[in-house]
Amino acid sequence: MEHVRTALVVTTMPEMSPLAGKPIENADAERLAGVLKAFADPARLRLLSLIQSAPEGEACVGELSAPLGLSQPTVSHHLRVLTEAGLLEREKRGIWAYYRLVPTAIAGIADLLTPPRKRAARRAR
Repeated sequence: MEHVRTALVVTTMPEMSPLAGKPIENADAERLAGVLKAFADPARLRLLSLIQSAPEGEACVGELSAPLGLSQPTVSHHLRVLTEAGLLEREKRGIWAYYRLVPTAIAGIADLLTPPRKRAARRAR
């Protein structure tokens, strides 16, 4: 069986947090806004949660449609948006595609939105 892992787009997060005291560059703000826009949907938040809590930390569309109460094409659309934002990676196995979270992307967003003092305290724990 052939396994192909893909990420449709690799999203580079800005180096500077918008809460660090210095304004971020326009291009960085645009990239961050795109990722946050992908996050800002209840169905996508549920998808991230369902995938993370799956037994192997991964799931395919067929396993996600029923818990969400959405059609397969709608779930596929949301998975594509999350993959393009760099929040999920997709691995093709035969005719099925499995999705898993990209932990560094999720952690990167948390770091960008955490003020520097709180971030340092969180890491010191």
